[in-house]
Amino acid sequence: MLIINVKDNESIDKALKRFKKKFEKTGVLRQLRSRTAFQKPSVKRRTEIIKATYKERMYGNHTEQ
Repeated sequence: MLIINVKDNESIDKALKRFKKKFEKTGVLRQLRSRTAFQKPSVKRRTEIIKATYKERMYGNHTEQ
């Protein structure tokens, strides 16, 4: 359960923004979406490897020229 304390003179928009940020950090929605359809462990591993290679290619240190 998420608890957001609304401070005095704080707008509802700011409190809602803090709630959304906290909710996103918990990963509830991400987990819910991943559980909608079963994914085999081998497929899950394969997609993780593909994502990791993509990140490495995009953000990795490129010392080669």
